Amino acid sequence: MQIGQLADRSGVAIDTVRYYERHSILPQPQRQPSGYRRYSEDDVARLRFVRRAKGLGFTLTEIRDLLALSSRPADDMAGLKAAANEKLADVEHKLAELTRIRDGLQALVAACPGHGTLERCPILAALSEEPA
Repeated sequence: MQIGQLADRSGVAIDTVRYYERHSILPQPQRQPSGYRRYSEDDVARLRFVRRAKGLGFTLTEIRDLLALSSRPADDMAGLKAAANEKLADVEHKLAELTRIRDGLQALVAACPGHGTLERCPILAALSEEPA
């Protein structure tokens, strides 16, 4: 199949396919005599894997590592579980940080009456304070 078909079947843009080739996420394809790239079902599966991993928050570097692990199906799954646990810990840390930010913003919004002069705005006052 050609690059447009691969992109459609895997749910990514053509430019994304080329980007993944340049960054060794997708192996360089074989070329037809006409010079067109030729892709296989394995390439579709690989791009779907990458898309799902990105959806779970894995970086391209992490995805490259996951792909390397997945290419050795007889190996123990401990490495893959460790990678998933590391990503989970990272996500939990980000959630805690976002929760802290949300709670701070909620408190600032609740403290602001929404009318009056800016010099009396509790949001500006809180943002202007020196850290303790």
